[in-house]
Amino acid sequence: MPGPETAGTLHVVATPIGNLDDLSPRAQRILREVDAVCAEDTRHSRQLLAHFGIATPLLALHEHNEEQLAGRLVARLQGGDALALVSDAGTPLVSDPGYRLVRAARRAGVRVSPVPGPSALVAALSVAGLASDRFVFEGFLPAKAAARRERLAGLAAEPRTLIFYESSHRIADTLDDMRASFGGGRPAVLARELTKLFETVLDGSLDQLAAALAADPNQRRGEFVVLVEGAGDAADARLAHGRRVYALLAAHLPPSTAARLAAELSGAPRKALYGQEPA
Repeated sequence: MPGPETAGTLHVVATPIGNLDDLSPRAQRILREVDAVCAEDTRHSRQLLAHFGIATPLLALHEHNEEQLAGRLVARLQGGDALALVSDAGTPLVSDPGYRLVRAARRAGVRVSPVPGPSALVAALSVAGLASDRFVFEGFLPAKAAARRERLAGLAAEPRTLIFYESSHRIADTLDDMRASFGGGRPAVLARELTKLFETVLDGSLDQLAAALAADPNQRRGEFVVLVEGAGDAADARLAHGRRVYALLAAHLPPSTAARLAAELSGAPRKALYGQEPA
């Protein structure tokens, strides 16, 4: 039976992103005490619970069934059951399902309590050496190239540190698109397989990181967090904005005309824009 801390509560529990030792003692206790654990992938979570000798029942809760199950789960919570919500790795709701259940629970007056722990984006930011006082988390970029480039073009003038998640089969293309949108000289960090056996954190310009991946196939494996320095001072922001405008205009106008108009609209030097490849 759930104890006084857990009765009628939805616990949002962070789980390890790689190293199982990162599951906190409190998280282990909560996962033992609740009536059921709502998991993105029950097969994955069953292995995690078994490692710690936890036999709590699992319920599958993912993007395809969350809307339908939320009402039933809230009813259980209102009846006094305690539930935990976990994702496959890290903090739930961060590029993972769960917000619909949390929203439904809060609207119903159910207590929702965080059990904090690992998060890949925070772990990467903590070791990146980039400005961390203000940052933008963009999650996964679109899988299709055109949509990905459009999203990146819209972020070219963003002054805050940019953080992305990316998969192994798209990381090389994503870095190429970032070079086109942000410029190859923009400082960046590539954090791979954080807390796991083959963890690597590479820093340098986007050009240098792309070259490092091209030279070593092992660096293209695993799960990635990509961090990119913000656009910097006003001049850098104007140049980034000018390149974004030029890329849009160059798809329809001669390069010289596109560069002239982009310079007028952005205030960036025309010579710095002319001949840039569209993003």
